Amino acid sequence: MILLSPTLDRATLAVIVSRGQSRNPEKREIESTIVSAASQLGSVQVFDVPHLYDLKYDSDVLEELRGLECDLVVASWIFPRAAHWLLDRIGVRGQSEQSSFDELAEDDDEVDTDAEAAAKETRVIEMFPRRSRKIYCLDMRAAGGDKLADEVQRIAIATDAKAAEPTITAPTRFDDSASRRWYPVIDYSRCTNCMECIDFCLFGVYGLDDAETILVEQPDNCRKGCPACSRVCPAGAIMFPQHKAPAIAGAAVEGNEGFKIDLSLLFGAPDQTSDAVAVAARERDEQLLLAGRDTVGMPKLRHHASAANQPKDDLDRLIDDLDRCEL
Repeated sequence: MILLSPTLDRATLAVIVSRGQSRNPEKREIESTIVSAASQLGSVQVFDVPHLYDLKYDSDVLEELRGLECDLVVASWIFPRAAHWLLDRIGVRGQSEQSSFDELAEDDDEVDTDAEAAAKETRVIEMFPRRSRKIYCLDMRAAGGDKLADEVQRIAIATDAKAAEPTITAPTRFDDSASRRWYPVIDYSRCTNCMECIDFCLFGVYGLDDAETILVEQPDNCRKGCPACSRVCPAGAIMFPQHKAPAIAGAAVEGNEGFKIDLSLLFGAPDQTSDAVAVAARERDEQLLLAGRDTVGMPKLRHHASAANQPKDDLDRLIDDLDRCEL
């Protein structure tokens, strides 16, 4: 590891390039182009690191990144929203800033009643605001190395981090042989702490912190390839950055929007009445069988919009009887 110079300790911007999991030479070229260009800005810290998603919380890489106080540019091979909340999970927190490559949501004049109702619920981020430090997340799939390098330079100029005269700063490179992982990442700007995920997951992945806020407590308990909890989350707050469906991997979509398209791709074009919760139940049962456990079928979700369509249980019928009594 290369030690930072005293001048870099006072840098106002750090550029982190999160290398891909594969050894694809085209990806390596894009990564190298960004590292090289950022290193010539002179007044920024540059980190060339393994894939952030695969690193353990106590790794040397994450310890170093958690010590940074400046604004950040993070280039990775996952969607920017997933990258931002992955950083948040590992203790590198700040405000998400848009880059030139970010997807922009289109205006929609139609009112989505479910989304409108969900918007009234308090988000975790409102209860526990993050610090004001700016974090720009770049998806390296969005453009070639030169265009991404230009975007890094644009951000450096915007944050007054670019040196007046070009200089070369040796990047800090970390090598790590971490194996590939699979676990959920929570978007706390959407999460309402409804606890549906901890009720639904039967593998002990989720837990609560000291403030009774949901968190991914045992990530390696998650069943590889299973995204079921993301489908039952009523706020669409749970992402699996490596999933092949953009809506589950963290693409810029609202709530659970996009799951119908994903289902048609994954399950052979089911009819339009397909329910994300029913699919999640099937996925969970498959994993339970693979783990040698009994299946449990459809869950009872109190907070999910689809719960209203489920058969009433004894408690529901009791409440209906009380309502009819007009007490």
